[in-house]
Amino acid sequence: MKRKRVGIHKKFMVFVSCGLLTVSLAGQESSKNVDWISVGNDRGCMRYSTLRQINKSNVKKLRVAWTFKTGEAVKTCECTPLIINGVMYITTNKLRVVALNAVTGKQIWAFDPFDDDQVPASGRSKWRLASGGVNRGLAYWSDKKSNGQQRILHGTSDGRLFSLDAETGKLDPKFGTEGVKNLREDIKRDLSKMPYGPTSAPAICGDIVIVGFSCGEGPGPAAPGDIRAFDVRTGKPVWRFHTVPRKGEFGNETWKGDSWKNRGGANAWGGFSVDEKRGLVFAGLGSASFDFYGGDRHGKNLFANCTICLNAKTGKRVWHFQTLHHDLWDHDLPIYPNLVTVTHGGKKIDAAAQITKTGYVFLFNRETGKPLFEIRETPAPKSDVDGEQSWPTQPVPVKPPPFAKLRFTKEDATDISPEANKFVLEKLKTVRGSGPFNPPSLQGTIAIPGFHGGATWSGASFDPQSGNLYVSSNNVPNIVTLKRVKDKPFPFRVTGYNRFLDAEGFPGIKPPWGVLSAINLNEGKIAWQVTLGYHPKLKARGVPDTGTENFGGTIVTAGGLVFIGATKDEMFRAFDKDTGKILWETKLPAGGYATPSTYMVNGRQYVVIAACGAGKPGTKAGDSFVCFTLDK
Repeated sequence: MKRKRVGIHKKFMVFVSCGLLTVSLAGQESSKNVDWISVGNDRGCMRYSTLRQINKSNVKKLRVAWTFKTGEAVKTCECTPLIINGVMYITTNKLRVVALNAVTGKQIWAFDPFDDDQVPASGRSKWRLASGGVNRGLAYWSDKKSNGQQRILHGTSDGRLFSLDAETGKLDPKFGTEGVKNLREDIKRDLSKMPYGPTSAPAICGDIVIVGFSCGEGPGPAAPGDIRAFDVRTGKPVWRFHTVPRKGEFGNETWKGDSWKNRGGANAWGGFSVDEKRGLVFAGLGSASFDFYGGDRHGKNLFANCTICLNAKTGKRVWHFQTLHHDLWDHDLPIYPNLVTVTHGGKKIDAAAQITKTGYVFLFNRETGKPLFEIRETPAPKSDVDGEQSWPTQPVPVKPPPFAKLRFTKEDATDISPEANKFVLEKLKTVRGSGPFNPPSLQGTIAIPGFHGGATWSGASFDPQSGNLYVSSNNVPNIVTLKRVKDKPFPFRVTGYNRFLDAEGFPGIKPPWGVLSAINLNEGKIAWQVTLGYHPKLKARGVPDTGTENFGGTIVTAGGLVFIGATKDEMFRAFDKDTGKILWETKLPAGGYATPSTYMVNGRQYVVIAACGAGKPGTKAGDSFVCFTLDK
């Protein structure tokens, strides 16, 4: 198959170290090209851009520059595009990699991991896709020593890692086996019938590519959630960190008996942030399987639900902090911590800011893991389910305050209509009321925040000018109900991922159901909170904006703007980063359930977002990447 070559002129390449911005604030508008080199922009994942050409005064003049259609409107696409020297790299709904001209949106080349004409027999797919085959983006690596090779690293959730030449889209024959690394081949256990593979973008630190995995969540045995690193040139394994520690390893004592064996979960499914200068890689780890019953895993269960810092060269643990002990609510840490710099006591401190599904922000010294705000172990309710030993306390930061609702009582019942209120009040009588950390039950327990948070994989962005962290979150409760199972090796199952809804299918709790928060990390205060999104059906009835459950993150710019899609109303919005006021919004062809990126080519700034709908919000599927720029 013939492909056009990409005009990537190496003399214009801008290389970025973790935690450093692509260009300085001073004079950045004179730069012709400003890239977005990783899903978090800088490798420390602030998701901040120094660009200010699009700003508060002119954002209303944004128009569509181009739209690229993948032709695959079958499921969602959560990809954050990369832009390097005028070329955009995306993954599509069906996991193809496409290189586009970032100014025109015209395709340059495409690679299909399921095309036998492009993938050698040794690297073809033999396994099912984990997590429905979702993908959140790619990684970019360049050979800084010789200023030569440039690679796009693509992990697919069937357990493969591809290395593509950034200019041609062809597989690098020196990587793995003919360009493909089979991620199962170095695991001694038989994973052939288990879901196992990356869903979030790999991370780059020097010449190492770091990969996290989506795996089974139980009950029963599941693939390991270990963090793994490979030589970016050859695909050879460099290290593997056991996220469920084995006998003799630090943390193994937090698993009673042999409960650590064949344990799934505790996985870095949300990706990584990297401090390349210090040689550190950071992750937020998921819950241990089984998500809702831990009778076979008594103990705190390290390193599940931990923010963890590893030495990027060796994979050795530097520090960790467990944000939730013995998780029973599927309250994974859904994403990496943002690597930020804050001002505390008049001093600049490099920090790691971890957002959570539980609605908290934990702030740590990046080098030591020491909390920058006090964290208290707070008494938690006891489980009455046979065999369960819920942990008696849970960590709660004193600052910042929670950004999501933590309780659901009759006073919190929806008020969108008298009928909805009455329905929910009656339903509340049948389940256990909810406060923080109320464990699952056979009767049914309200989980608030729900299984999608609080925060979710959407993550956060950080503005170094103000010290604000911008987080999109959900206030949509679930009901978690366990049922006994006879004649099975595992005694309990969960009845489903059931939302607590009114009779019409809207959340049973008072709005807002979707929120955008600005949290000042210097002071540990919420700077502002606004409702995020609306339900067209309710708006037509005259119900004020309620917010919607949202999936897709924020970016923030020096131009004073926070961009986000994410909402079920299929809108794309720009907010004033100082006040939370909506300055611009437009309807997308489908829901923008992804994080956008912004970049400059030839002195012109653009903003792009995947608009593919579907996914957990259940809106119509689409197949578009939509790019915006200012009217000339």
